Amino acid sequence: MKFGKVEHPELVDFTIPKDHPDTEILLSPYKNGKHPEFFVGCAKWNRQDLKNFYPRGTKDELVYYASQFNSIELNATFYRIFPAEQYQKWYDKTPEGFKFFPKMTNEVSHLRRLNDKVYEIADRYLEVTSLLKEKLGTIFLQMHNNFNPKNWDRVVRFVEYWPKEFPLAMEFRHTDWFNDEKVANELYHLLQENNIANVLVDTAGRRDLMHMRLTNDEAFIRYVGANHESDYPRLDDWIARLEKWKELGLHNIHFFVHQNLELESPLLSAYFIEKLNKQLDTKLHVPQTVIGGKTQTLF
Repeated sequence: MKFGKVEHPELVDFTIPKDHPDTEILLSPYKNGKHPEFFVGCAKWNRQDLKNFYPRGTKDELVYYASQFNSIELNATFYRIFPAEQYQKWYDKTPEGFKFFPKMTNEVSHLRRLNDKVYEIADRYLEVTSLLKEKLGTIFLQMHNNFNPKNWDRVVRFVEYWPKEFPLAMEFRHTDWFNDEKVANELYHLLQENNIANVLVDTAGRRDLMHMRLTNDEAFIRYVGANHESDYPRLDDWIARLEKWKELGLHNIHFFVHQNLELESPLLSAYFIEKLNKQLDTKLHVPQTVIGGKTQTLF
């Protein structure tokens, strides 16, 4: 994941901004003592990217990955709409309780940019994606970096068209969505009224995307490590923030770990899960691997 990459991450201020002032107000209706659901995973399960994660002799990468993590941010669906049988295979290979969080095809977000032609494409995408059944988590739509508020009407039409039975998260990357307070508030209101999560992206070169504005009871966080020692204290800070949001009423925490060089993603994820288990009383499996015939936790 090259987005937000910098040459000198040691010079970046990774401090998580204060909560948006509307966070506590937004979460208060959800505050009922219910323990939140946590889904933590990587962005892909490819052996070439996640080097040294798979034990020698692993025949099916997804089967092993799903034995170690409870979710995947499915980036493959950004590049094409797979045939129905592929979704059925993914469903069959993963255990009960596992969830896929697929990325909307780039035909909708990048090539046609939410124009009037995207609705038939979105319908085709949802037709096959729905084959994941109860293993389908939130679908996320990532807009192009240069998709700006001049396209507001397109966003409104798409949000109003979107079938509400499919949970959706949206990621906006153009700075004008957040720099202009009037635009930002209109966007937040639109997402909130339609129960759409506002994606948070934590990456070195785009600190402006840390708007910290939740729009429903879901925190959909895409964390991009810098392959630097600062990656771990950054995760510690997220643990503290999520603990606070949990106390305020947050019910759904979806946290996906990326790296500029993905080979360390399972290691960072294991560290994060272990910390979650200790500080937020979760009981997630800590990912393991097999080295020299011995099972070892990654962290």
